[in-house]
Amino acid sequence: MRLTYFGHSSFLLETSHARLVIDPFFTGNPSCSTSVDQISCDYVLVSHGHEDHSGDALALAKRCDATIIANYEIAEYFTAKGARTHGMNPGGGHTFPFGRVKLTLAHHTSSIEAGENPRYMGVPCGLLISADQKNIYHAGDTAVFLDMQLIGNAGLDVALIPIGDNFTMGPHDALLALEFLKAKLAVPMHYNTWPIIAQDAGAFARLAGTGGHQVKVMAPGDSFEV
Repeated sequence: MRLTYFGHSSFLLETSHARLVIDPFFTGNPSCSTSVDQISCDYVLVSHGHEDHSGDALALAKRCDATIIANYEIAEYFTAKGARTHGMNPGGGHTFPFGRVKLTLAHHTSSIEAGENPRYMGVPCGLLISADQKNIYHAGDTAVFLDMQLIGNAGLDVALIPIGDNFTMGPHDALLALEFLKAKLAVPMHYNTWPIIAQDAGAFARLAGTGGHQVKVMAPGDSFEV
């Protein structure tokens, strides 16, 4: 299993049976030099509706004939636009050819086409992916919450957690999330895309290390074997 980071909260997870793009945000992402046209995948996983997490989902799904996995409202939205989708809701899981996806809680908001009349896109979610005997947790955009302890009971190999503050938990709360999740490895995300979420990920990793947590800081384009 191989994990590649594209900046912000976007990742490619390559399993033995499928390529999964998580929270695709290539177009307009100032931290990403990869074009969406360079990406191929079998599934697109979307944690919530905001365009910095769903912006390239439709283009990827249509070009790659990929299935979008998301909450029910997001799935229905993209179904109406001609994509193949699989709708779910928090607490529910489904077994796909590559493995299992379970939606978890996330404390945030979820809409699309924000402005005077934003479209509600259901509840925000985290994504718990089980494939190739590994458990990967993508927290989505969220505050820290006590039920992360239950998510950690899955035995996490990797936890992808936001640290940017302002819109999500910041570094201080992310350290608490590490205590709850007890992942073998954590990767910070959702930071430094814009000045309002600027953070020193290296400092976060060093501080987490003093608490016994292993944190891997990834630059956009970096990959590693899980």
